[in-house]
Amino acid sequence: MPRSNRPRRPVSGKGASGRGAGRKGQEVPELDLERARAGIARRESAPDGEWMVRTMTAKNAEKTYICPECSTAVLPGVAHLVVWKDDHLFGAAAGLAERRHWHTNCWTSRSYRYR
Repeated sequence: MPRSNRPRRPVSGKGASGRGAGRKGQEVPELDLERARAGIARRESAPDGEWMVRTMTAKNAEKTYICPECSTAVLPGVAHLVVWKDDHLFGAAAGLAERRHWHTNCWTSRSYRYR
């Protein structure tokens, strides 16, 4: 069977020149796994409610915060946790606005007593 001399249709989303259009000369940035892992918040359930917890790596910790458990400073360059209430009375946005920075050990050993 003879071959067709008609040009192929471009692959959808790839442009007129087909595969690999626009990729020459462009470098792919290196994937920073530490940054990718740090940006994902996880949900934790506890007797005092539902919490969203995000890990802040030492590389990304740039400010000084006060830990709500021990009332000491979380210094720049120290890995810690950013925590906010997921089931806040006024909604998720209010919970996010009231987020706090905790030492990792303070968060894992916190007491659930109501003061």
